[in-house]
Amino acid sequence: MTSWKSERRLWDISQVLRPGLPVWPGDTAFGFQRSWKMEEGSPVNVGRMTMSTHSGTHADAPLHYAAEGLDAARMELDPYIGTCLVVDARGVRGAVDVADLPSIDSADRVLFRTWDAFPHDEWRSDWLPIAPETIEWLALQGVKLIGTDAPSVDPQESKTMAAHKAVLEHDMRILEGLVLDDVPEGRYELIALPLKVANGDAGLCRAVLRALA
Repeated sequence: MTSWKSERRLWDISQVLRPGLPVWPGDTAFGFQRSWKMEEGSPVNVGRMTMSTHSGTHADAPLHYAAEGLDAARMELDPYIGTCLVVDARGVRGAVDVADLPSIDSADRVLFRTWDAFPHDEWRSDWLPIAPETIEWLALQGVKLIGTDAPSVDPQESKTMAAHKAVLEHDMRILEGLVLDDVPEGRYELIALPLKVANGDAGLCRAVLRALA
């Protein structure tokens, strides 16, 4: 009998969606309630959720930062599946610059670890953003997706959204809110499919990394 278990190690790099999940200040808090309960006579349990499209681990749709951009339902899936490079940027200060990057060597997707330990229980605004010039350079290397364990590729106080605009210019894609605490720097297979939400400015993801061999 063939086992269902993968022979290649998996890393779950998604946040757990739950009440109390830290969200961007002023955004919709995550809520969960049981609407049908077995203990009250229902044959099944059924829950309902309230949340932001940017709750937890998610893929920004171009609609998030461009009025005429694609929504989450129309984004192609190819950027979210394939070989990626995880970069440990914890020693960087200010913003991730081109000089902070290791050899990219034809990586199509680059994920940045910036936290020593992911802040699961508190909102922190002191995350490490990615410089727009770095995104421009990565695009020239053929990178089509940038991921980060931070809530955004831009600083919280940004009004220009320069990093997002650089992503838009090169038709790249963004993953935010990844949990990379237990992932060594190196190459993996990324699988992080965003939910197909009509008019969605983001799609929540169950994001995983799989060992290449």
